[in-house]
Amino acid sequence: MKILNLCGYSWEIGGPSKVIYDHTNVQIKLGAEVTILTPLSEGERLYMIPEGATVITTKRHWLARFIPEFSPELWKYYREHAHEYDIVHIHGPFHFAGWVPFWVRSKAKKVFTVHGTLDRWAMKKSGWKKQLISALFQRRYVEQCDLIQVHNPDEEEDLVRYLGHPHPNVVTINNGMLLSDYDQLPAKGQFRSQYSLDADTPVILFLSRINVKKGLDLLLPAFQNILKDYPKARLFITGPDDGYLSFVTDFIQKNNLSEQITLTGMLTGEEKLKVIVDADVFALPTYSESFSLAALEAMVCGTAVLTTDRIGFGHLLKQNHAAELVTHEVKDVERGLRKLISDSAYRKELARKGQNFARDVADINKVATKLYRSFEALIR
Repeated sequence: MKILNLCGYSWEIGGPSKVIYDHTNVQIKLGAEVTILTPLSEGERLYMIPEGATVITTKRHWLARFIPEFSPELWKYYREHAHEYDIVHIHGPFHFAGWVPFWVRSKAKKVFTVHGTLDRWAMKKSGWKKQLISALFQRRYVEQCDLIQVHNPDEEEDLVRYLGHPHPNVVTINNGMLLSDYDQLPAKGQFRSQYSLDADTPVILFLSRINVKKGLDLLLPAFQNILKDYPKARLFITGPDDGYLSFVTDFIQKNNLSEQITLTGMLTGEEKLKVIVDADVFALPTYSESFSLAALEAMVCGTAVLTTDRIGFGHLLKQNHAAELVTHEVKDVERGLRKLISDSAYRKELARKGQNFARDVADINKVATKLYRSFEALIR
């Protein structure tokens, strides 16, 4: 089987790149030939290349500021090579790379993964543009896909609402991760030592793209409020800017919180794991996620998680009591932070349940194999 992924594939993109990387590794082991076709901008860093995969980069045109992922080079490659592939995997709507398969006739079956992009909150952002594109062609393109992958029941509801009817071929398969990557975690205390923090200092970690949808507008004032009772508490914001960094820095400066809030930039590999294992709380009061790998990663590492039911698997977290779920209100985020900081027994029990939950649902070998079998069924 020959699979072509059409997507943005860089460190700056975040979660979807990780998802593609992990699935590709499993697909190659199962015998597939996998290509990743991605536009890149100048200065953008290509994500890790899976061993045995082919990654083809094209130049992202300046018009991509108005037409996401616009790349004439990508269009040229697809037009010339589409006939070589059995599966074309489109990651998310509303971008040029996801439209070109509908402009070229080929034998390739079209697979579409929603990645949380049809969520009510996400659809409201740039709403009129998305509505116009949907009316002109995007909705029709989604309908024409041979298979649609959703990560959870909420995404399936979003899909039905978007199309106006159920799609005939939908599979629900969540995200996953290579659990063996977390068998040997860094020793606790290394990250705290870098910042001269003792073991009693409450450390709250936000680890994600610095984007408007991630709930920093809730987390920042909630954290500021708890400082009245926990003046030693520290908040570390870890991740690349995705259009919201100026809001964060303005908040820190206006409220004189430069000693309490630290922006680390993006951390990867061992450095990322060091901050996760040293955090008391992983906080992501998000408005919209498909299936947050960052939250799962924190759980696998044994860190208590505070998030919302829009994390992509909120219903499962609630059933398993595996995270502190909060609403999209500053007061409730503050309540959750206070509870986790003040009650160490509860925090440790929540971390234990979260770790068991993540290891049960997020084994990439099981998850990716399930999706691969769905691909096989399409081309039989």
